[in-house]
Amino acid sequence: MLHPIVCQNERLRHYLQNFRGLFSRPQYGHFETVLFGLLMSKEGHTMSHLHRAIAGIKSVSSVSRFLGQAPWDHRVVNQHNFSRFCTMMHEKIEQERQKMRDQQPKRRGRYKEPFVTGYLIGDDSTLSKPKGKKMEGLGKHHSTTYDKRIKGHSLVECLYTVLDRSCPLEPLLYRQKVTAEKEEVPFLSKIDLMIQQIENFTPPAGTETHVLLDSWYGAQKIWKAARKQGFKITTGMKCNRSLRVPCSDDPSGWKWQKLTDYAASLPDSAYQECHWPRNPERKVWVHVVDTRVKSLYRCKLVVVRQSLDDPISAARFWASSDLEADAQALLGHISKRWDIEVFFEDTKELLGIDQYQLMTTTALLRYWTLCWVAFSFLEEVRYQLKQQNNKKEVQHATLGEARYHVQKIHDKLFLEWVYKHALSGTPVEELFTPLVA
Repeated sequence: MLHPIVCQNERLRHYLQNFRGLFSRPQYGHFETVLFGLLMSKEGHTMSHLHRAIAGIKSVSSVSRFLGQAPWDHRVVNQHNFSRFCTMMHEKIEQERQKMRDQQPKRRGRYKEPFVTGYLIGDDSTLSKPKGKKMEGLGKHHSTTYDKRIKGHSLVECLYTVLDRSCPLEPLLYRQKVTAEKEEVPFLSKIDLMIQQIENFTPPAGTETHVLLDSWYGAQKIWKAARKQGFKITTGMKCNRSLRVPCSDDPSGWKWQKLTDYAASLPDSAYQECHWPRNPERKVWVHVVDTRVKSLYRCKLVVVRQSLDDPISAARFWASSDLEADAQALLGHISKRWDIEVFFEDTKELLGIDQYQLMTTTALLRYWTLCWVAFSFLEEVRYQLKQQNNKKEVQHATLGEARYHVQKIHDKLFLEWVYKHALSGTPVEELFTPLVA
């Protein structure tokens, strides 16, 4: 069924108006159409799917030109989206800080000013394009889904999360060196792109930032960039990394030891039982040591095992610059990194960030940007649903439920629109025209 944009719900209309000043009048019409299509399309998210889903689109080529050629800047749209998020969260952050002040024990001297922790979570995702031939930016990238290198695009992304609310930052496209030389653009590694994200990030007022990355980004350059910005950082560690351990046989009093060998040397009593923050009923065994990892800074090394009976090869290693955190707090940091995995899965399934058929990197980055804007709207709806669910003693709401809620409201408005015109005796041709024009 075609979805008439004339029946767009007021909340969505008001949300999109926040971006009105970033586009010319014709551009804003396409912006509104694409966003509405991303939210309402149930068959797919290519330009053809949007054309078949939304009533009133003149042609697929007009939308393609909007994405690939129209003079608007996706960076400005991303910056505006994040600025709006910071403004919206300001009051909630200040309320949380006041709660933290009230909970501080009374003592002499000046109180330590509390800050709310916001997480800057980074990762990359490979988007498969097996039939792509003339698309810019294509390369061979490893995919965890297929467990092999596949042809496609590599999206490097950061998600900022604070007080259970999330906002995606500017999408970056990783090109392999061969691809970069072919397209005559500067080559930047994934580590370079992640450093760029960290250096360009300005957190909301009243917060402290904690960077969360997997083991691919556990490089000294990234830690240095985070420390320079005054951010804390926690990254995964590959098992072949080494840490500094005491050694009486060495003249220096210490030596480097591989993480797997160190974990194998630990007795069961060196681990403490903790609950996994995302599922308190799930128990894990954790060992924490204040040390130094080779080619890194002083840190807290965290060894996590699902069971002490599991082989050492199943252990997972993390390093954190939060030297004051205990084992349970460190697990809290580590578990928050899962938010970006959920983000990638949700945006692929619900917004089709991997279903595009776009030839240029400009169009691709713009398409991802519009997907992030749609995600931000659904994130607001999801939070509202969660607040309603809390009254019903249901603890969560998903992005899929938020999208279904938006579609349900639209369908109701559409029926009311048809019913109103039918009662007023509007001729069928007049009713039909705005749906197909």
